[in-house]
Amino acid sequence: MSKIIINGKTHTYKGSLTVINGKFFVDGKEVTDWSELEKDQQHIDIKIEGNVERIQVDTCDTISITGNCNRVKTVSGDVEIGGDVDGDVESVSGDINCGNVSGDVKTVSGDIRRK
Repeated sequence: MSKIIINGKTHTYKGSLTVINGKFFVDGKEVTDWSELEKDQQHIDIKIEGNVERIQVDTCDTISITGNCNRVKTVSGDVEIGGDVDGDVESVSGDINCGNVSGDVKTVSGDIRRK
């Protein structure tokens, strides 16, 4: 189980996390009990404490993962990974800061830093 902290509120989940248009999905199923998230929220910070298989987000301010992960993809948002990445990390617009990466690291508009 991993913990995800969204704008200061903690939730526990297991599986792949996807965020599309402010809606959260775990393993393809929409999570509706995180209803405190407002659709028109202007600032979204996502922090995952632990390992995550995959996270895909269309837009956020930051994604922070304390453990290892397999794949991280965001259209807009900075990515901070405390552990290693077994797959790819991609952000169209955002900085990427991570440990060892087995796959590719790509950003169109941002910096890439390895720890």
